[in-house]
Amino acid sequence: MKWIVITSPDFLSGEALFIDRLFCHGLDVLHLRKPGASYEDCRHLLSEIPCRWHNRIVVHEHFSLAAEYSLLGIHLNRRCPDVPEGFRGHVSCSCHCLDEVVAAKPHCDYVFLSPIFDSISKQGYSASFTDNDLQQAHVAGTIDHKVVALGGITSSHIPQIKAWGFGGAAFLGDVWSRMNDAGVDEYLDTLRLLL
Repeated sequence: MKWIVITSPDFLSGEALFIDRLFCHGLDVLHLRKPGASYEDCRHLLSEIPCRWHNRIVVHEHFSLAAEYSLLGIHLNRRCPDVPEGFRGHVSCSCHCLDEVVAAKPHCDYVFLSPIFDSISKQGYSASFTDNDLQQAHVAGTIDHKVVALGGITSSHIPQIKAWGFGGAAFLGDVWSRMNDAGVDEYLDTLRLLL
């Protein structure tokens, strides 16, 4: 399973160092998502992240950063729904229903489906799918290796995410809430082993 972390929407003190730490613990892909942030602010964060990780970073805005920093690719969402003309790299996108997954999978390297569980970082953002919905979607082939679970994901959810057939798990609130905890390295090692 692919292990993905989405950045906190806000810029955090020590963020680049923590991102380096995530990659050192086996993180597969980082999604740089800073809604409304300027090009220069995103560029500054990228410049602070060791360049050895740049080819494992996906941007949600300011798509020209992908070429400038030789990033893995771009992520489409409601704010930035279109692939730039001539872009030939990695593309992922956000989906919020199973019909969107069916439509997007042929055009993407992978898609996020959310919210799978009640969100940790967004108050009132509740799970949109039942266990039965997700089981049936897996049996039908809608959920497969190209679909990444997002929304309220913690280490305790990984066995269920695997059972539903997801190809990966994307973390946001759970990982960033632990950024300054003494036991964060042990937790990150546990995540890597579970995935």
